[in-house]
Amino acid sequence: MSESGLIDVFVFMGDQPSDVFRQYTTLTGSAPIPPKFSLAYHQCRWNYVDEADVRSVDDNFDVHDIPADVIWLDIEYTDRKKYFTWDVEKFPHPAEMVANLTAKGRKLVAIIDPHIKREAGYFLHEDATEKGYYVKDKDGKDYEGWCWPGSSSYLDFFNPEASKYYSERYKFENFPGTSNDVHIWNDMNEPSIQHHEQNRGRNLSKRHVHNEYGLWNIRATHQGMLDRSDNKYRPFILTRSAFAGTQRFAAVWTGDNAAEWGHLAASLPMCLSLSLAGISFCGADVGGFFKYPEAELMTRWYQAGAFQPFFRAHSHIETKRREPWLYEPSTTALIRDANRRRYALIDFWYTLFYEHSKDGLPVMRPLFQHYPKEEATFTIDDQYLLGDKLLVRPVTSAGATSVKVYFPGTESNTLWYDVDSYQARVAAGYANIDVTLAKIPVYQRGGSIIPRKERVRRSSLLMADDPYTLVVALDSNNTASGSLYIDDGETYEYKKKKYIYAKISYTTEEMTYSFVNDKATYPTQSWVERIVIAGIKVPPKTAKLHQGDKQTALQMTLHRGNDVLVVRKPAATMAQPWKITFSY
Repeated sequence: MSESGLIDVFVFMGDQPSDVFRQYTTLTGSAPIPPKFSLAYHQCRWNYVDEADVRSVDDNFDVHDIPADVIWLDIEYTDRKKYFTWDVEKFPHPAEMVANLTAKGRKLVAIIDPHIKREAGYFLHEDATEKGYYVKDKDGKDYEGWCWPGSSSYLDFFNPEASKYYSERYKFENFPGTSNDVHIWNDMNEPSIQHHEQNRGRNLSKRHVHNEYGLWNIRATHQGMLDRSDNKYRPFILTRSAFAGTQRFAAVWTGDNAAEWGHLAASLPMCLSLSLAGISFCGADVGGFFKYPEAELMTRWYQAGAFQPFFRAHSHIETKRREPWLYEPSTTALIRDANRRRYALIDFWYTLFYEHSKDGLPVMRPLFQHYPKEEATFTIDDQYLLGDKLLVRPVTSAGATSVKVYFPGTESNTLWYDVDSYQARVAAGYANIDVTLAKIPVYQRGGSIIPRKERVRRSSLLMADDPYTLVVALDSNNTASGSLYIDDGETYEYKKKKYIYAKISYTTEEMTYSFVNDKATYPTQSWVERIVIAGIKVPPKTAKLHQGDKQTALQMTLHRGNDVLVVRKPAATMAQPWKITFSY
């Protein structure tokens, strides 16, 4: 439907679903590589009430050995809902508060909404009024609405001067207490009002531009965050409003959900739909924003969230506190396990987002994208693929003891390995899979290699130089391949070829780690701690590492119960190419 009577139509031609998705992001853009921390776990609430509350939440993640990368602040941190300010009683030392988080490798995200409090003496209101930066009503006067601060007006981001002014508010000198480790959440950015339009000398009705207002809002935020660090650091922004191209500037969450099983289930098709529309960096409020999730629902939501691109817990100001340690110890343990699963795969996620930045394909994918000849996949929206390597089927119903999982790839006899047991299944359509409260069905495709980091620490930054475990899941031809992307995780130095993008391949004769661009390098200290080869039928007798001029004999352990061979401590550095040869 077009409310204004205008419509643009783009037709994408292609033989496969991936062709269409790739063409769409060629048109609207793919997401740039996000800062690595943003792919880890985020803890949010409306609201953490003061600095002591923030410190307590931060400390309790360590007390209970649960990894977390980000603490979020909702609107109550401000001086009476005036953005770019702090409540001087509740948050008198914001810079110190941020420094306490960054000392542990953590970040802060603060909310900045587009409604501006109409209060005499508030610099933002005074400037916008004087300079004519507010959206106008039909009579040409500053539009006056009502939101969290009470009487509010809205900056007109379609006015380049207003956008530039807004971007400048993010400079450190204009927003004291912030640093490169403070990132931004733009909420409430879907107003239904009129806008300035440069060069045409007339106002546009909201019906002409719809969610473009939110797009221009986050674009101005993005520019401001780039400018504040002289284009050195990658910003993280979360937005609620989205439009074609939003992925170039921000992640998106699915809005105000509730602690209900149906809302957990709905998060899967919602994020799949956003992913196909170019927005791969998507997630839903873990636990539900409204109401209180009992233990089973909370557990299942963490398990689902751990395998969605944006992983954040959030809750309403009037709900009972529900940080992970406030549940029974058995529930806290399950939440801890879900978070640790996310962190073990942090480099897998990071590689997926790097590859998305290059080829535009979704990170979270419907089954039909890779298996378009299997009609059963066309309507499946309760499970999905991460890249083409992991099959995820979250449990989204109460009291479940089994779930139906569709195993695609029937024509090619694709193998799917349970990531917990390494037991393999041949693709044969639907199967009933037994689950306990501790189990989330996740399967690695035979023929793939996935990097993992098993030494989970309090934040992803502290894991940067930790060793890798490479999980090799063999296909029916006893081969596999994968990839790994490494850089500093926060700057744009990768544009100067300071990164590693490596292809990893396995055959029965050798396993190789080689750079796609041999002119790009990064001085990582990480190395290979283990290689797990699943589905091996005839194990080699010897294995030898070749790196540089050195050759080293390696130790191996065979687990015959599930056909798994473990190459122990090869100690190959990820900073240089290497090869392991096998003899039989």
